[in-house]
Amino acid sequence: MNQTRRILLVGHTEQHRSAALQRAVALAMAGDTPLHIAVLVEPFMTYSLLASEIRNQVRQSMLNEQRRSWDKEVEPLRSKGLQVTCSVTWAENVHEEIICQVRELQPVMLVKDIQRETMLKRAFVTPLDWHLLRSCPVPLHLVSDARHPKPRVVAAAVDLADPDAQYSGLNDQIIAAGTSLATQCGAGFQLLYIHENMPAYVADGEAVADWAEITEQLRASLHQSFVALADRHDVPQERRHFITGQPVADIIEFAQEQQVDVVVMGRVHRRVLNKWIGSTTESVLYRLPGSVLAIRPESG
Repeated sequence: MNQTRRILLVGHTEQHRSAALQRAVALAMAGDTPLHIAVLVEPFMTYSLLASEIRNQVRQSMLNEQRRSWDKEVEPLRSKGLQVTCSVTWAENVHEEIICQVRELQPVMLVKDIQRETMLKRAFVTPLDWHLLRSCPVPLHLVSDARHPKPRVVAAAVDLADPDAQYSGLNDQIIAAGTSLATQCGAGFQLLYIHENMPAYVADGEAVADWAEITEQLRASLHQSFVALADRHDVPQERRHFITGQPVADIIEFAQEQQVDVVVMGRVHRRVLNKWIGSTTESVLYRLPGSVLAIRPESG
């Protein structure tokens, strides 16, 4: 058993047997890896209006209730031979507390349920999951669905566009993480690249022809890079998917058609992207039928 590294799960305070818990347990058992469950209890909206003595009592009561509840969840896992620990912490700032625990424990992976937010709320407040995508220093596994707690199909979605602006080696990291996860779980592995279809914006017939030639040359160049990347990682031909289309929509469609349980993606591929623009990973997060394993560039 790997005693030095562990999987860190952010425990759901209301749904203890959530999709993320099921996935974290399955991965811990598949990899014979210890699991630590960090339960973060947030103050409710009117908590600050209470008198100081009442606040202390309420806080302690909430913490004790979570400890009792999670003790009941953890014991059956230990009886199955899983090495699991659990902590319950009061968190005024959940994002900061998660990052603090990640830095302290240095887990091999952080697992968390996707926290769905409305489009209106996302327009004014950056969701916690987006904050973690940008700041978490370890691989981040955001789980939406765990119909297969131990993944059966894993897809690595790489980005080959604008090589000069990419973080060096990120695509290799994505594939390595995907193949490792697939091997660990006995799952199928697929390699995916969506080449963005670039429309011609000019009306002149000759210019359109020139543009078509340019886009075809670009497509051919990217396909060559895709083949070289797949060859380097010994990905079989039947598991390579080079698709021309729209990255967000086609990643989602591919995941649905192939019944992908986990899509492995990079956090940020291009240095020129401003953090306010977001990334493909953030865009697909709430729409994927399965889950995302987001890889942070080693040089980022």
